[in-house]
Amino acid sequence: MLRNPNNLAYAVMTLLGVDVFLDLLLAGTEAWTLADPVAAAEATAPAGLALVGGAAYIATIVVFLVWFFRVRQNAEVWAGDLQSRTPGWAIGAWFIPIANLWIPRHIAADIWRASRRDPSAADGARELTLLNSWWGFWVAGAIVDRVASRMYKGAETLDEWTDAAAWSLAGYLLTIVAGVLAILFVRRLTSMQHAKATGMLSAAE
Repeated sequence: MLRNPNNLAYAVMTLLGVDVFLDLLLAGTEAWTLADPVAAAEATAPAGLALVGGAAYIATIVVFLVWFFRVRQNAEVWAGDLQSRTPGWAIGAWFIPIANLWIPRHIAADIWRASRRDPSAADGARELTLLNSWWGFWVAGAIVDRVASRMYKGAETLDEWTDAAAWSLAGYLLTIVAGVLAILFVRRLTSMQHAKATGMLSAAE
């Protein structure tokens, strides 16, 4: 049975927007660290901002997964035979270390194909550009952020701390771009499913 993903999509896009805004602020704190590391080291505001950002990120993950599962369920109705994995993977795949760097992208591509007018048609030359761009920036941001975290933990000198800040700044910038692309992806895929469902209802009347 088809389920409307519109309200969930609005919630996801709003939360992603909040994440992007907070990441911009956090990127600013890293830029401050590079410009004036001594003053930045004595500040307490960045730590509080990081906690707020972490809470917002967790909320985004929860709502995004509910939305992703819903659009995957709709894909099952339209083209279940073309889905490479069962609906449960739409949630579970994100929690498998290493494999979560590519399996969710494959699931998203299957959902995208099921949501277009002809699910069995060949992919257009640039049809998956938005998905691939979002995924590429997200993976790159996650990797760079992991490197920056380890560098911060092992930093013992001011130079090591500023090096970590430079990596962290790069990670935030990548994540910001990924967040914007994620908003566009959620908007586009939800619009595709809405148009397809509306067309089916109109044809049935």
